[in-house]
Amino acid sequence: MPSDESTGARLAPEHPESGVSASPRALPPDAEELKVRASDPALNEDAALSLLKRADLPTDVLEQLGKNGSVLKSRKVKLALVEHPKTPRHVSLPLVRQLYTFDLMQVALTPVVPADVKLAADEALCNRLETLASGERLTLAHRGSGRIAEALLCDGEARVVQAALQNSRLTEASIVRALARHDTSGAFVEAVSHHPQWSLRREVRVALLRNEKTPIAKAVEFARTLPTALVREILHGSRLPGNAKTHLLAEIEKRGKGKVSS
Repeated sequence: MPSDESTGARLAPEHPESGVSASPRALPPDAEELKVRASDPALNEDAALSLLKRADLPTDVLEQLGKNGSVLKSRKVKLALVEHPKTPRHVSLPLVRQLYTFDLMQVALTPVVPADVKLAADEALCNRLETLASGERLTLAHRGSGRIAEALLCDGEARVVQAALQNSRLTEASIVRALARHDTSGAFVEAVSHHPQWSLRREVRVALLRNEKTPIAKAVEFARTLPTALVREILHGSRLPGNAKTHLLAEIEKRGKGKVSS
């Protein structure tokens, strides 16, 4: 698996799988023995990871691992604790903030991780975006969650925006929300206007007609594909420049006269 030298983290796969074994070995009958092992200061990384591969590991054992300062020095152990589906939230959530960038991305994409832990991982990533190097943001735009892709639609680098637009987890709703923002860049609006997939979506076209940075030629093109009444309604609250609205209204009038004459 590839690694990221600047963060010391391995890159998450496109469809990451959980490190928890689907068919765990039988646990010793004495749960107290497991708790003792988990709290042992001499417990090493390999032994801790072996425990964490067990899907039926008792919650008490996971809590003890979360208190064991010796094994928590290991990045791999922290990640495995956060990803384990039975780890208590008071253990996993504080650890999320300590994870490396691409470990956070992996947590957010791992199916068995609880939804609130995934959300915490995404929030931690969003809070770091401004401090990340260009290459890291580009990787996140390509491979991160839909929420991260949406956040990167407003990135200052065109290549990052283009990568986010190609992210398979990005949704139409995310595009529409980004277009409604007042700080949306002209480069992003231009990219969406010409995008072979997103520019065909009705709701995206409506959002583009409301955005003041949409190129007039594309605005005319999109308006022609929408019902006249809807275009009038959109233009009433649109941030398009006055001359652009006038041009579009004239186009609508021509369309109406053409229908009458025919």
